[in-house]
Amino acid sequence: MTDDLKGVRIGFAMTGSFCTFDRCFRQAEELVKRGAELIPIMSENASEFSTRFGSGVENSERLKNICGREVISTINDAEPIGPKSMTDIMVIAPCTSNTAAKLANGITDTAVTMAVKSHLRSGKPVVLAIASNDSLLGSAKNIGELFNRKNYYFVPMLQDDINKKPASLVSRFELIPEAIIAAFKGIQLRPIIYN
Repeated sequence: MTDDLKGVRIGFAMTGSFCTFDRCFRQAEELVKRGAELIPIMSENASEFSTRFGSGVENSERLKNICGREVISTINDAEPIGPKSMTDIMVIAPCTSNTAAKLANGITDTAVTMAVKSHLRSGKPVVLAIASNDSLLGSAKNIGELFNRKNYYFVPMLQDDINKKPASLVSRFELIPEAIIAAFKGIQLRPIIYN
């Protein structure tokens, strides 16, 4: 794999860290500009909940427009991803602690966790862009478990507010393209955690 993303089929999955959606949408746009083909996936909560960061309908429509295809938002629609070899790599941006815990424990109860499970059947890479206020508390063990799993790679993270949210980690979303290229080469970008 070269540094060129042209024609690379990327499953671009979003879970419910709503305050980071705008940054993730910008990275989806960047991947499309680099020539990648994005298959949009949203967890049921990400596609349905309305928050101060937009309605579920607005967010789903925005991702659909960026990717140029309908958003996969059900377990049934996500299941064929692996059998039909629809993706070369899977990116979850943002990836909540809830989703990381499900992946670490083999729980498949959302469109995103099914998409990852289906994608992994062929041993292809998965890139996680963590965004969670408890990454360094109860969720740390699940994130640590995924660090040790084959085929999982992380977008480098930082402690976004060490005084008000000392356990919070948020990915440097602008490094998603670089993390994808590294994952294809079997490399984890470092440092993994900035401060």
